[in-house]
Amino acid sequence: LCGRVSPWLRLAVESVMCWQILAAKSLQGESMKVYAALKTATLPDAQKAVSMIVGRDTERLTAEGVTRAAVETVAENASDGVIAPLLFLFFFGPVGGFFYKAVNTMDSMVGYKNEKYLYFGRAAAKLDDLVNYIPARLTGLAFAAAACLIPGMSGKNAFKIWRRDRRNHKSPNSAQSESACAGALGVQLAGDAWYFGELYHKPTIGDALRPIEPEDIPRANRLMYVASVLTLAVCAAAVALICCMFAPGGMGL
Repeated sequence: LCGRVSPWLRLAVESVMCWQILAAKSLQGESMKVYAALKTATLPDAQKAVSMIVGRDTERLTAEGVTRAAVETVAENASDGVIAPLLFLFFFGPVGGFFYKAVNTMDSMVGYKNEKYLYFGRAAAKLDDLVNYIPARLTGLAFAAAACLIPGMSGKNAFKIWRRDRRNHKSPNSAQSESACAGALGVQLAGDAWYFGELYHKPTIGDALRPIEPEDIPRANRLMYVASVLTLAVCAAAVALICCMFAPGGMGL
């Protein structure tokens, strides 16, 4: 409808709508609330802050556990909230972007293995696994590339841990970006966690070259932003190349 009025109006409305799909700013904002609570408030405040962005039980978490949960969330959701929707927007346009966001949100709402949502949640979770299969792996590679550009991080170790630990999760996708992030920071992520009052035993991701610390939360955010910019640059270059190929008098196919 906006396009019928003006192509510029359509572009403006479409841009605002697509902007809402990408969650880099909100992901940074929510994780930094956890960082602020760890630095200036009490442990219960930090547990409450991290409970807003993770699905696990947070009442039992130590300060180290809270930090680890926040870093894992930034790493995992860099794929779900930023790079994957960016790729869907690139390949399938705004409709594809919103389709992806609907699938991902449904998984976040009901994609838990419990008695109430067992079959309904399973359908949402499996569909989310499918649409994230390629983006998650590209995110892991983007993290490793980004780590090469950030002082104090190791791109070589990020790629090493990604290759070794990217399957250390029940989800086929979650450990892809988490493993690269763990390697870049030189910390160990994942491990056992409580969900709905039940302890789940999970493998660890990465090597504990040093103890995890609150400063790793802003570091993970820097890694997420650089990886996102790299992905955006590659997509923009691809668009420019395609435009040149199909433009009148262009290179052709």
